Amino acid sequence: MGKEVRFQNRDRFIELGLEISALRKMRGMSQEELATKAKISRSHLSSIEAPNIVRPFSLEVLYNIADALNVQAGDLLYGYFFKDEKED
Repeated sequence: MGKEVRFQNRDRFIELGLEISALRKMRGMSQEELATKAKISRSHLSSIEAPNIVRPFSLEVLYNIADALNVQAGDLLYGYFFKDEKED
């Protein structure tokens, strides 16, 4: 199974990465702090957050990031934190 992202999921991964980045910044955390708490490398987190890179990642990583941000993984997937801004 490859790490290639299908075109229809590309925007979803980008939005999820932007959501994680924005929430991390709202929490006053550096990439290094979040990566350490999520048990991933800072470079992996950086590539997840980068809007010009589509970086697929596992559910385990998603759950670890959500736990480190003290949120539900589903809320990140749904875009709960910035939903109102997206609808404007």
